[in-house]
Amino acid sequence: MPLDPGTTLGPYEIQAPLGAGGMGEVYKATDTSLDRTVAIKILPSTSPTPSASLANGTPRTRVSRKLSQ
Repeated sequence: MPLDPGTTLGPYEIQAPLGAGGMGEVYKATDTSLDRTVAIKILPSTSPTPSASLANGTPRTRVSRKLSQ
């Protein structure tokens, strides 16, 4: 499921694709609530998901903040 630039996922706005493979798709995004650049990984729908995530409707999206020091 490719995401177009400008697509929003909660407080995150997709900027550009970074890569894709068997483990999912990774996008550069902006956390609009903190004004930070982040990476968003979208897992494929066929990947196993913990039952707790399915039960409470948690999206299968991982967000990693860019580290800056």
